[in-house]
Amino acid sequence: MPETSRRGLLFGTAAVSAGAFLTACTSNEPKASAAPSSQPAADDKPGAPVTIGFAGPQADHGWLNAINVNAKSRAEKYSEVTLEITEGSNDTAAQIGQVKTLINKKVDVLVILPADGKALTQVGLEAMKAGIPVVNLDRIFASPQAYRCWVGGDNYGMGLNAGHYIGEQLKDKANAKVVELAGLDNLELTKQRSQGFADALKNYSNVKLVARQAADFTVESGQAKMAQLLQAQKKFDALWNHDDDQGVGALRAIEQAGRDEFIMVGGAGAKSAMDAIKADNSVLKATVLYPPTMAASAIDLARALGQNKGVAGLSEMEIPTSLTLYSAVVTKENIDQYLPTGFS
Repeated sequence: MPETSRRGLLFGTAAVSAGAFLTACTSNEPKASAAPSSQPAADDKPGAPVTIGFAGPQADHGWLNAINVNAKSRAEKYSEVTLEITEGSNDTAAQIGQVKTLINKKVDVLVILPADGKALTQVGLEAMKAGIPVVNLDRIFASPQAYRCWVGGDNYGMGLNAGHYIGEQLKDKANAKVVELAGLDNLELTKQRSQGFADALKNYSNVKLVARQAADFTVESGQAKMAQLLQAQKKFDALWNHDDDQGVGALRAIEQAGRDEFIMVGGAGAKSAMDAIKADNSVLKATVLYPPTMAASAIDLARALGQNKGVAGLSEMEIPTSLTLYSAVVTKENIDQYLPTGFS
């Protein structure tokens, strides 16, 4: 689960720096033909051998387990890639030790999803100073000097898209009431998701957030906190649940209470949620993705770095410094497209 999002290059969205944009718009110089890049772009053909060190937190959550699965399966796609993967740990000291071990092994590139971005910043700096480029996955380090590239999800965008979906479903309903089942309130990601959700709802004057409970990303907490929301709110029109794992518990509480007057939107993209959306036999009608496929993208970027290549489809000779994934809304209309990405 991410600590924060970093605005960067959106997948599927063209982006240029403000300086480059202004130069392009204001220059009076005659336009020269763009010289073809002499830097090769990464592709599926085998290249120079690359050893990638991968260090992540303990896979004690469906999304985190999916991160490991995506990283391993992507590395196996490339015959020249060797993946040195550590045993995940939520203990920052243990994870720092694991990263140091990978540094001492002189891996070519490091991919790190830190249990705590701030706490692992120093070891990221150590790797960079040792000449080992770091791909910082999702939970961001405190200093951009600690990584060569950051790739992760968009927590604010996740809340924004959930809010707009719910707003559109309720735009013709007078005095619509919405409740929110958030994640851990001490995490920056939860604040960003809630802020995006609140900002989206401002576009719908008839829709009001009437209650909010924070859970902690577990089935048990989801069930307990949802039961409290249901008891306090005798009737409402929509629920946004930040996390599909805790959503399993939330659905249990909803079924036990016999409530079905509202629609539910989940978060992250678990297979259980997608199966329920496809079956269309519960209040769960959509989930907003936080794609664990970012781990596969991190392996792709690490391979490109190790082979001194750029990214196919981009004109730049180097890979970008940041990549922000899009939080798509998955409904029964597009479920078949996204179902293969669902995680257990």
